[in-house]
Amino acid sequence: MIKDFKGKTAVLTGAGSGFGLECARISAAKGMNLVLVDVQQDALDQAEAEMKAAGVPVMARKVDVSSAEQMEALAAAVKERFGAPHFVFNNAGVASGGLVWENSVADWNWLLGVDLWGVIHGVRLFVPMMLEAATKDPAYRGHVTNTASMAGLVAPPNMGIYNAAKAAVVNLTETLYHDLNLVTDQIGASLLCPYFVPTNIMNSERNQPKSLAAQKLTKSQLIGQAMGKQAVTHGRVTAKDVAQKVFDAVAANRFYVFSHESPRALGNITSRMQNMVEMKNPVDPFLNAPEVGARLRHELRTH
Repeated sequence: MIKDFKGKTAVLTGAGSGFGLECARISAAKGMNLVLVDVQQDALDQAEAEMKAAGVPVMARKVDVSSAEQMEALAAAVKERFGAPHFVFNNAGVASGGLVWENSVADWNWLLGVDLWGVIHGVRLFVPMMLEAATKDPAYRGHVTNTASMAGLVAPPNMGIYNAAKAAVVNLTETLYHDLNLVTDQIGASLLCPYFVPTNIMNSERNQPKSLAAQKLTKSQLIGQAMGKQAVTHGRVTAKDVAQKVFDAVAANRFYVFSHESPRALGNITSRMQNMVEMKNPVDPFLNAPEVGARLRHELRTH
């Protein structure tokens, strides 16, 4: 639980756009030291210039969060300049669709590398630093927020790699919460599960490895890409709205953070869990939006 953010340090991955950029803006408004991390140099440069103009200390680093070596270098640089961070937002993410058996090894390595290993590296490198600071200073307060997705809770079809990565982040973060509670009362954890929010997540191909950029997409991948872009583009909750929810959760030490809290959005989680404990077959993830499932089924079965 962090009540006073002024003068504290925030490490934000995926800071060049979307939730990361909006959280950086809130952090700057609160007078925090900022560590901006992104793999896209031009977006990172723009974010750095904006935050410096806001008058707060800024460190910007181009980092591939899937790389252990690059993340280790980042952690060392953060410790040297600012000491242990207080807020770590493991948020960098990419998206990919398609029937689960049609994804290549390169697809799996890229998406799991960013969406899962990026979170793993953020936790393994910064949490020990934060625990050390907490041991030295009883007044220290820290918080880690990991970005998963509603896809990690309801397993929609034609999104296998993304679902697997985000489900792992859900479990990892819940475990982190419990593990932290075993050893300290000074560091909290939150899990962000966005639904459809207008960000650049469905334009992830802009930062793909060159080997993937040359790979021809399958029919199911093209369909998944098109439907995902349509859903995200028409989302009514903004990235700014979600960023505010993230900070509200940090201040309240609240674990679950949902971009959408309507019965329609959360109903899919309820129905899935209910079927699970009743040992029924998996429920239709489009139970509350049957037209989406019908369209997907039609397009995949049409030759």
